[in-house]
Amino acid sequence: MEINAAYTSFVAVGDSFTEGMSDLLPDGSYRGWADVLAGRLAARAPGFRYANLAVRGKLIGQIVEEQVDAAAAMKADVVTLVGGLNDTLRPTCDMGRVKALLGEAVERLAPACGQLVLMRSPGRNGPVLERFRPRMEELFAYVDELADRHGALVVDLYGAPALADPRMWDVDRLHLTAEGHRRVAEAVWQTLGLEAEDDWRAPLAPGPRPRWASRRVADARFAREHLAPWIARRLTGRSSGDGRPPKRAELLPYELPETG
Repeated sequence: MEINAAYTSFVAVGDSFTEGMSDLLPDGSYRGWADVLAGRLAARAPGFRYANLAVRGKLIGQIVEEQVDAAAAMKADVVTLVGGLNDTLRPTCDMGRVKALLGEAVERLAPACGQLVLMRSPGRNGPVLERFRPRMEELFAYVDELADRHGALVVDLYGAPALADPRMWDVDRLHLTAEGHRRVAEAVWQTLGLEAEDDWRAPLAPGPRPRWASRRVADARFAREHLAPWIARRLTGRSSGDGRPPKRAELLPYELPETG
């Protein structure tokens, strides 16, 4: 049964996950799950409006400072908030501060929108996830607590094995592929009480395991093109989002992409 058949506005708040990396379009821009969701909602509601305030690399403190008040002022039917994961991936992380800031964001957003949606973010299987899993799970437990307290919905992507499949992740091993983003959009769609289009939790079809040599080449490419620059930014205090404006700063009518 549908909770609400006519959401007319949507604001997305967050970091690179919500900006849409690495769902790359031919023109070099990123689409991502929020754009996909906006397109589907717009197809049901004439005059539908959409804003995406997300900027890659943002920590939860920056999200609170730069995005939350702007999103609250838009008074949208739906607001999604995904943040804090970048903090947990830092070498040092004050989880008490991260949770306090996330709680502040929820307290501001929940009463200012029709429905606040939070997420337990997906995690790629591998050694990186294992290293940071305790912090992530502490963050996600607090997400559940905040949702119960403030009447928010929670999309549990972390609990979906299909989204942990390495084939759902781009070569940078930090961001989802187009198929991963499509599944996230479907997960949010269903959480909003709208009729399912497919089973976003369905596992990928079995495929051949990459050979040892291919895996080592991929590891070397990852280290050279993604891991080393990421470490360099951490050491110098820089971010991939420095100086970058929000993806879609105003709550404006959303034009459906042309098809065909």
